[in-house]
Amino acid sequence: MNRNTKCRKEKTGKILRQVMAALLISGVSYGHAWAAAEEGAVEERPADAYTMDDVIVTAERVPTSRMDTPANVSVITAEEIEANHYTSVSEALEHVNGVFISNGNAGNDTEVRLNGDERVVIMVDGRRINNDQGSASTRASANLDSIASMKNIERIEVVKGGGSALYGSDAVGGVINIITKKGDSLRTTLDVNAGSWGTYNYEVSNEGSIDKLSWFVTGGFQRRNHFEYKYKGSNGSMPNSDQKNNTFTARVDAEIDKRSSVRLNFEHKSIHGGNYTGAYPFTEYGKQDELYNNVALSYHFKEGTKTPGFLRVYNNYKWVSSGKDLWMGTDEQYPPFYTNTTGIEYQNGWTLGEYHTLIAGAEWRESTSSNEYTDGANYSDKKIRNGAVYLQDTWKFTPKWSLVPGVRVDHHSMFGTHWTPKAAINYNADNNTQVYASWGRIFKAPTTDDLYYNGGGMFGNPDLKPESGHTETIGVTHKLDDKTTVAASYFWSEIHDAILWKNYYNAMGWWDHAVAENIASEKKHGLEVSVQKKFDEHWSVDAAYSYTHLDMRGDEENNNISRNARNGAPNSYRLGIHYRQGAWKANLMATIGSGLDISQNYRLYNNSNYTLLDFNVSYDVTKNLTAYFKANNLLNQEYLVYPGTGNPNPGKGRFFQIGLTCSF
Repeated sequence: MNRNTKCRKEKTGKILRQVMAALLISGVSYGHAWAAAEEGAVEERPADAYTMDDVIVTAERVPTSRMDTPANVSVITAEEIEANHYTSVSEALEHVNGVFISNGNAGNDTEVRLNGDERVVIMVDGRRINNDQGSASTRASANLDSIASMKNIERIEVVKGGGSALYGSDAVGGVINIITKKGDSLRTTLDVNAGSWGTYNYEVSNEGSIDKLSWFVTGGFQRRNHFEYKYKGSNGSMPNSDQKNNTFTARVDAEIDKRSSVRLNFEHKSIHGGNYTGAYPFTEYGKQDELYNNVALSYHFKEGTKTPGFLRVYNNYKWVSSGKDLWMGTDEQYPPFYTNTTGIEYQNGWTLGEYHTLIAGAEWRESTSSNEYTDGANYSDKKIRNGAVYLQDTWKFTPKWSLVPGVRVDHHSMFGTHWTPKAAINYNADNNTQVYASWGRIFKAPTTDDLYYNGGGMFGNPDLKPESGHTETIGVTHKLDDKTTVAASYFWSEIHDAILWKNYYNAMGWWDHAVAENIASEKKHGLEVSVQKKFDEHWSVDAAYSYTHLDMRGDEENNNISRNARNGAPNSYRLGIHYRQGAWKANLMATIGSGLDISQNYRLYNNSNYTLLDFNVSYDVTKNLTAYFKANNLLNQEYLVYPGTGNPNPGKGRFFQIGLTCSF
């Protein structure tokens, strides 16, 4: 790096720090003043003028009606979570159109793909839980299994399409925001269930409020023996897949005045589980322990207005033991790997007119990561810092048209300054029809595992370049009537210098090692179509189809590296039938995947398609007591959650569960 380049980067970093400092000072000094100034704005167009199902807070970082949001958005409500008795975020997400849940590596991490991309930002109440350590061999950087509880979730917003302009690195495929519940009237709920593979769960939650103080607390534990699966026509039991999980969450809100409050969030989860390598493991790895402790303190101001703001400090901690070195036939315990992330975030907004708002924000975070997989051959205490500012303008310049331009500037401690602009436009042809289009730039920095990982034949690359590119989405939503909604969208993206853990083979054709490399490009395109129909107060149905195509291009010597090789569902069909009658609730949901790559050269899929059927039924014995029954993968279908050139990881087989929920 020459002297002039170094000086420019130092000057840019200094400017970013000054801008962030100014924004923070303005928020603390003028938060109450702006809240008072915007009292009238609530009367013009309050954030709560719509029902919660009609308001999206993630896509534009401020409350926006669904029909005014220029993005492909899906929402999972607390009512849906309760009706289906989902026990994990991944179980809830896998029924969303265009979502694919995968097991990201040889351990137990559960990762999500949106628009066929693993680069997804996962948030809890707007706070990212992604870490800069990442996951060796994949582009994901957040583990869905780290989410401690489903009992405290108010809604899950899934925004598909590039979100780098607002949320930065990792928001290539989209953003998932898990919004927690605020405590209300005093109530305690106990959920007890048991099922296949020696599974049983106990979880209790307590909520309440006194004067201006409210709380929502959950705690629970889960036990499970080895899960069963089906692969190449045979049933099997996955070695070392048993788990013991303990969880605790707490959200405490203290109201300062009508427009401001302070919130404390804490989430804890510990996992003692297996570390398996697939249907045909070379060996049975030792047990793997995981620990997640996240805490955040937030000051919220201008609440209930069109441009609410916040100031937040947080710390996320992840610690994972790597089990025992049984790969080489020894009984040596691997050192753990861990990452600690500390951050501060600020956002404020202003109304420039009745239909014109401006938001600005600043973020800073520092992560410290270690991965001592083998003594002296890996990395320790690697620090990554990232500072960013963003600005977005939402302007409804006619009754039917709105424009949403924005820009974000990131200054990365290792890769310098990157600009990620965006532009979106929304057209409401009438009250029932929405047409939208969006474009945005992409920036994704390499993780510490990408740069420094060194173990088990996998080697990071300190000379990697950041991934960059663009992504676009166009879509339409139309309400045929009060009971029927149809939607369609099309997306495409191109990433330059995409990072791929490229496999190398010896002269006999056996896998030898893998290296993280920048390839020429990674292209994706696809479409989604969905329909929701409510026939009457008892019956409703939803049906959807999604298509995703992946094309990865290398250099001239190896131009076509992979075509849909790791695409878990090139064609995905979903059908849901829902019934409500008095004390009874029942849901039948089908997921069909087809067009899978069954090339034996890659040892990917044994079948080119699969059909998963999930069914649940519940009965309200009394107002405060509910009994329920669940059956997942009712047909005991064979499918993979992570295909690969090594050992593919099979999905879980047929699973039954019964349970009781009691409130008092």
